[in-house]
Amino acid sequence: MRALLTEWLSQAGYRVREAVRRGVQRGGSEDLVIADVYTPKQAGGQMLREIQAAHPGTPLIAISGQFRSGLSAAGTTAQMPGAQRVLAKPLTRGDLLEAVRAIIGAPH
Repeated sequence: MRALLTEWLSQAGYRVREAVRRGVQRGGSEDLVIADVYTPKQAGGQMLREIQAAHPGTPLIAISGQFRSGLSAAGTTAQMPGAQRVLAKPLTRGDLLEAVRAIIGAPH
């Protein structure tokens, strides 16, 4: 999934840096963090809080196979800590790029 998201974003002109290990990496000056949340109702919330602490003020998109298709940022699951958008898997390239553009705009 990480490789596919990286490919889609790179092809659209965004500069992408992958976090290849589990857990939260601190530092950097990211414009956006995209997190794949495996268990949104359990450990996923804690993971998002850790991401928010490691990257304060950085917008976050949470994706998960556990989210219902059509879930919007106004849904109860979207109230997860720090998530500006949530995307249900499977998602399309268009879904991802629309969410990214809505949060950080077009690539420079």
